[in-house]
Amino acid sequence: MSSNAPIGVFDSGVGGLSVLGEIRALLPNESLLYVADSGHVPYGEKSPEFIRQRCGLIAEHLLAQGAKALVLACNTATAAGVAELRERYPMLPIIGMEPAVKPAAAATRSGVVGVLATTGTLKSAKFAALLDRFASDVRVITQPCPGLVECIEAGELDTPATAALLQGFVRPLLDEGCDTLILGCTHYPFIKPLLRRLLPESVSLIDTGAAVARHLQRLLGERDLLAQGPAQAARFWSSATPAAMQAVLPQLWGETAQVAQI
Repeated sequence: MSSNAPIGVFDSGVGGLSVLGEIRALLPNESLLYVADSGHVPYGEKSPEFIRQRCGLIAEHLLAQGAKALVLACNTATAAGVAELRERYPMLPIIGMEPAVKPAAAATRSGVVGVLATTGTLKSAKFAALLDRFASDVRVITQPCPGLVECIEAGELDTPATAALLQGFVRPLLDEGCDTLILGCTHYPFIKPLLRRLLPESVSLIDTGAAVARHLQRLLGERDLLAQGPAQAARFWSSATPAAMQAVLPQLWGETAQVAQI
């Protein structure tokens, strides 16, 4: 496989653009493909079987476009589908996401860590295993955030309605003494500025986008698959109305682009 082949990235919606941005920043020579499965967002309310089916179909699409690696830029998709994809494509670098429980447990001073995530991520066996492995010495309080992904999909990153929704989610965590907050969904980094205004300065925010980009860089380097460049323009697909994604791309990606239907 050519080292200049593209990297395929996908998410339940536009949230994975936060990860795509970290990959672009760290690996500017890489060509990028991105699929937003916005026709089925949020994954957090879907069954694991349904999510695995979607992961398989999207992976096939990205591989048909020549992808040399896959990034599941979605915690819920990773929990449900990454093992099956790795089994199906054993030679392919496949990177998933998981909530940053380990660094959060190391960072907390109060011993109380909060997790904002989708219902699907919080219910997963993978998340339970993370807690068992890394959080035995700290108290972890989980907070499902219904409706938040939909606000971000619509580009409502800093509206009174989004602020009110978010305030309701973080207040119980703060009341319990949480000083470290895990953003357990790739959509949530887009509301960091709003979160920072709602939280005391003493509360740390932790997400995993940059760590995923570094892991991808390491895997590609081990396989001599790092691109020499120059990168091709990123290509985008959506399973919902492409115009809806095109409308939020300038806000979330920093530039305009055409979006195709998948």
